[in-house]
Amino acid sequence: MERIQDGIQALRDLPELVEEAACWFGEKWGISEHAYRESMDRCVRQKSGIPQWYVLQNQKKQTIAGAGVIDNDFHDQKDLTPNLCALFVEPEYRGRGIAKRLLAFIRRDLSRLGFSKVYLVTDHTEFYEACGWNFFTMAMGEDGLPIRLYEAFAETEK
Repeated sequence: MERIQDGIQALRDLPELVEEAACWFGEKWGISEHAYRESMDRCVRQKSGIPQWYVLQNQKKQTIAGAGVIDNDFHDQKDLTPNLCALFVEPEYRGRGIAKRLLAFIRRDLSRLGFSKVYLVTDHTEFYEACGWNFFTMAMGEDGLPIRLYEAFAETEK
């Protein structure tokens, strides 16, 4: 089994990865890579606010996991911000704790950036609860369907 380093990277520090990351996220989620690129370019320009994007690459420099933090992840609770979005781990790398490490890294990074909480909408309740997220309220998705909204406190360095 390939060893994965803890090299989670914030895209704000690696503008050269934006194009590759935008294509990767677009492919994984079936959303225009242009939308991802626009958000990632804003992340690189402003450095400290929202949006933020994160990737993890394997030893061959292929993206194997990633996630973003945006203002709102397509739900009606616009005041609950920022929102974790687009968390994805390549299937062959699942079951190694990568998603959990990525979530913890993002929460620590958001704390350094001055955010005290982060939210997400999901139906993967057991996974996120095991990672320290708490059910907060029901939200209405842009598709008109109810979805569970979770919150987590940004973590401080340990």
